[in-house]
Amino acid sequence: MNTTEVNTNPNAQPAVDPTPAPITASPEAIVAQLRAIREIIPDYQQLPLHDRRALQMVAKGNNSDFVQASINGVGASPVIQQALGQTPEELRQDTADAQSWSVVEDELRAMLTGVVAGNLVRFHRIGSSALAAYGLAKRLVRQKAHADLLPHVDVMKKLNKFGTGKKSKTAVATPAPAPVTHPVSTTTPVATAPPVSTTTPVSTVQPKSET
Repeated sequence: MNTTEVNTNPNAQPAVDPTPAPITASPEAIVAQLRAIREIIPDYQQLPLHDRRALQMVAKGNNSDFVQASINGVGASPVIQQALGQTPEELRQDTADAQSWSVVEDELRAMLTGVVAGNLVRFHRIGSSALAAYGLAKRLVRQKAHADLLPHVDVMKKLNKFGTGKKSKTAVATPAPAPVTHPVSTTTPVATAPPVSTTTPVSTVQPKSET
C-alpha cells in the first residue's frame, strides 16, 4: 500500500519554483545600453531627408546579379581597381556586410514594434484604472461619509477627456423644392381655316348704247 509522507518539520523550506524569474531592466538602463551599442555600430549616422532620398535612388535599385558582374569586371581590370580604390575582395565583403546588417534592421524594427505595443498596453492600463477610480469616486461622494472626495472629483471632472467630446449636431438636409411642371395638353389644336364664300360673284354687263 502506498503511503504519502507529510513533512511536519516547521523549519522546512517551501519548494523552489524551477522557472527562473524574468530579468527586467529600467528604461534608463536600456537607454544607456542602446547608446553604448550605438557607439560600436559601424557607419552609424543620421542623414537629412534630401540626402536619404538621393542615396536611395542607387541603394534601393541594386541588383545582386549586376553587382556581382561589376565585381568580376573590377577583378579583370587593374585600371578599374585603381580608379575605385577597392579590390574585388573588399567589394564582396561590403556586399556581405550589407546583407547581414539588413537582418539587424529587421530585428530592431521588430523590437521597436514590441516596445510601442508594450507602452500602448501600459497607457491603456493606466487610463482604465483612472476611469475606474473616477467612476467609483463619483458614486462615493453621494454619501456624506466620503465628502472629502468632492474636491478630487471636481478636479477629475475638469481634467477628464474621455467621452467629453461634444456631439456634432446632425445637419438636417433641406429637401430641394420640387420642380414646377406645367400641364401638357393632350389634344392637338386644330387650325381654323378662313371662311369660304359660297356665292359666285356675277359680272355686270354694260348695256350697248343706241346711236
